[in-house]
Parts: sequence; structure tokens; C-alpha cells
Amino acid sequence: MTLAYPTPAMKPLDRIFALEAVRVTESAAIAASRAIGRGDEAEADRAAVAAMREAFDALPIDGRVAIGEGEHDDAPQLYLGEKVGLGGQDVALALNALEGATYAAKAMSGALSAMAMAEPGGFLAAPDIYMDKVAIGPGYAEDVIDLDAEPGDNINALAAAKGVRPQDVTALVMDRPRHETLIAKLRQAGAAVKLIADGDVAAVLELTEPATGVDIYLGRGRAPKGVLAAAALRCVGGQMQARLAFRDDAERRLAAKNGIADAERKYALADLVTGDVVFSATGVTDGPLLAGVRRRGDFLTTESMVMRSATGTVRFVRAHHRRHLG
Repeated sequence: MTLAYPTPAMKPLDRIFALEAVRVTESAAIAASRAIGRGDEAEADRAAVAAMREAFDALPIDGRVAIGEGEHDDAPQLYLGEKVGLGGQDVALALNALEGATYAAKAMSGALSAMAMAEPGGFLAAPDIYMDKVAIGPGYAEDVIDLDAEPGDNINALAAAKGVRPQDVTALVMDRPRHETLIAKLRQAGAAVKLIADGDVAAVLELTEPATGVDIYLGRGRAPKGVLAAAALRCVGGQMQARLAFRDDAERRLAAKNGIADAERKYALADLVTGDVVFSATGVTDGPLLAGVRRRGDFLTTESMVMRSATGTVRFVRAHHRRHLG
């Protein structure tokens, strides 16, 4: 079996974009942090989107939003297809200016800002519908997990690959009624189940760091967030499989409009994200991997992680910002 690790693309992104990506998510996180605990989800999201949009326009890129805040009619900024940047290298952008707006509004843990940058065409044009997903972190053969396998079979296969018992595997699942059967099957297989209230991207990020203790992510969530999460996994050599989950014919027509020819296709990680990718996330409130924005005296402190698939590097960036800038 061949292990899957990041490989350089034929036309890699400029490595300076890794630092620039951090500045983008820092700006969004700082703006969103002003709304922490104030009970206004819409304001937290609006502030993050506006700050991220402004930060993009300071970058030397010809950027086009491939995964964003929605259609133009519903999203005045960072809408699908919007062009951003000062001009320069052509790039595609996937973003979520504020994941966990409810967490931020209620001062709960787990809110963050995330974005990814790839070569044009590097992201699947995922419609805003649901997607079934299964994902694991780096260091495993491509066939360890299978979206079409029973949850218990995936747990057993992963345990065997890790050289542990199924009881030593922890699965992360979004706490939703639609996942009740999935959760029961995972526990029946012996796995521990960690439940989260929201946050596909934050959930998959936990797979990138062994210290979190999370081994596998399963369940149904929004497709655009799945593509953004796949960008992070591509950077570290993780695995993911996904399939669009249609609820009606209108969603099938939306997928066709986005260029999805095979509605039943099972996507591998390389189908979701291709080429060289830069990914960045900054904590808004405290989470398993990233501390939230701190305001102390004349300074703000942010904590971010930035990854690049061409090199397989993951960097954690702790930054201090003069408070008058935030």
C-alpha cells in the first residue's frame, strides 16, 4: 500500500502566501472578537466578512472566491465568483470568515476564521447542500476508510492500521438528530464518540494534530465547509471521502448548475482539492487547537495555524497586535 503525503504541484503558489493567509484570518478573527458574548450572531459574522474582504484587497493576487459566503444575492461580500486582490497571481479562494457565529455570540469555545488558497480550479465547486463525509488524519493508506463501509468497519480498519483496539479510537461527530444511528453504531463498535455542536472545519482540524486525541470524523454537513476542511487535510496528507446528499430535485439542479455531472460520485480528497494549497485558521474563541483572541492593555493576541501542501509544513503563529488596530 502507498501512503498518501502532500506532493508539490506543477505550479506551486508563492510561499509568501502562507504568511499573507495568516494576516487574512487574523483580521477576520479580530473583527469578530468584538462581538464575543454580545448575543448578535449576524453582527459577528458581518464584521468578520468585512474584515476578511478588506484584507484580501491588500494581497498581490487575482483572487476569485470559489467557496464563500453564498450567492451574490445573499452575500454582499465574499460571494461566489467575486474577484478580490490588488492583482498578481491567479488563485482560487475557499473561506469561512467566521465558523461558529453562535459560539462567538454566546462566548462559547470553538469559533474560528478559516481560508484556503489554491491554483485556479483547485476546489470542487460544491453547491450549498449537504455532504456525507468520513475523514482521518495523516500517515495512513488511502483505502483504510470507505464512505460506503459500515461505521464499525471503518473503526475496526482504522484501529488495525493504528495497531490499537477499537476501544482506543475516538470518533468526532456533530450532535444532530440525523446522526443518532451513526453514533449508536460507532459506540457499538467500541469507539468513544466526541460530540460537537457545530463546525465542520474545526472538527477536521482536530485530525491534523494527534494531541487532540481525535482519530476519525464522520457525518453529514454542508458541502462547502467540507471542501474547505479538505484543504487542511491535503496540506498534512490526511484522507477524506465524501458524497453529496440531496434532499430534493431542486438541490440536484443546483449541483448541475455548479457543473456536477455525476450526482452520485464518491469524492476522494484529491477530487475535492487539487494542486498546491495554503490553509490558515485563526481562533476567535478558545478551541481544542487554537486560543481565541485576547485583549490585554494596548495589545491583542491571536493564535493561528498555517499549512502548505507543497511542503507539508504546519506552523502555529502567535501574534501581538496593537489594540488600536483591532
